[in-house]
Amino acid sequence: MKRLLATLVILVLVGFAAFKAGVWWLADQRMAEARQALEPYGVLHRGSISSGIEGRLVLNEASWQDFELTQPLDIARAELDTGSPVSLLSALLDPVGLPPEWTLRLDGLGLTLDPTMLRNWVTAEGANSDGDPALFVLSCAPDPRQQLGSGDLIRMGITALAGDGFVRQTPGNLHAELNTISTGSLELDWSDARIRIQDSELSVSSGAQPMSLTLRDGGLMRRIAAYCAREAGIETGEWAGRAVQALSAGLEARGLAPSDQLRALYRQWLLEGGELTVSLQPDQPLFGIPVRSVENDGEGLSWPVRYNGAGVPDVYLTEAEPVIQETPEVAVEPVVPREDPETESWYPAELENADQWIDRQVRVTLSNDNVVEGRLVSVSERELEVARVVGGGEVAYPMLIRAIVNFEVWRRGRAQ
Repeated sequence: MKRLLATLVILVLVGFAAFKAGVWWLADQRMAEARQALEPYGVLHRGSISSGIEGRLVLNEASWQDFELTQPLDIARAELDTGSPVSLLSALLDPVGLPPEWTLRLDGLGLTLDPTMLRNWVTAEGANSDGDPALFVLSCAPDPRQQLGSGDLIRMGITALAGDGFVRQTPGNLHAELNTISTGSLELDWSDARIRIQDSELSVSSGAQPMSLTLRDGGLMRRIAAYCAREAGIETGEWAGRAVQALSAGLEARGLAPSDQLRALYRQWLLEGGELTVSLQPDQPLFGIPVRSVENDGEGLSWPVRYNGAGVPDVYLTEAEPVIQETPEVAVEPVVPREDPETESWYPAELENADQWIDRQVRVTLSNDNVVEGRLVSVSERELEVARVVGGGEVAYPMLIRAIVNFEVWRRGRAQ
């Protein structure tokens, strides 16, 4: 009896060790494949691998460095739970065979913001690849070309984005959440949808029902509205009105016109934020947003939208003749703010005379829309060098003069 018990214990230990070793090796292979598939976009660091006999795979201290960002996305803990060790091994052997039900938790997500990390937080450019103007334009300066960026978020006191993520797949539903600290949350619920992995590519097969997307801003929009209006030197209501006009102009360039209720809803969201729930169909034009024709006004055709728990009627688009917007003069000539000798502010300066501002705080805008702020260290015929404080020390950033489109100095204004 003792020999049998000892044999069983040894077999259990050997099986446990074989399971742990098999999971580690298979996970390492799958992560290597993922890293190779993502090479054109960035660098994936898997961190350490561990597992649980109940069917859990855990990655600790993983990270993703996107080539478009200067800072990595850190993932303190990623946990995949398939419900059983057999399901876990099957999924790792062949990712196509993901079990019908599984969950993925992402804990400790963190992205440190840098003034030069993003081309633009809201829109990367003023127009899309077809040349159409951007729909969502949040200007945070007298010059409407200067859009909300990561540098603005830092000046608002948001120095990093942090939170947790969650994905639950069941046979009849896909549910995902992204909850951040102080910057809101995003929740997705999609009946009959399923995540699939094939040939190292991740895809989502859509369900018959529309996707329900809920956005909660966590008070962020009020902060953005107050900050951008102050930076632009106008009231928040006027700032929101400009953003609504930009939305209308962008839609008109695409041959569409927003309903009055859609414009009012967008304005209210910009000023107050809150909870917004919409229904989307990714495989449909305009994500399923209803478009009424000129001949038939589509009576009763409305986009299912709920704002702070209440339904919003008459939200739709209408077909219209495309309107080509003329470039406003303010977007051609930079806005020169009125100088106030009593206060310090950013003022544009001639790049040819940049050497007279050595050791002063400057702000440089590059042709790729990146903005660099710091102490001007040196100026030569080909480049200038700006030093920024990083980790208690200074790091110098050399920039070619031909790539600079705007040069500003932090100083007191001169008497007019």
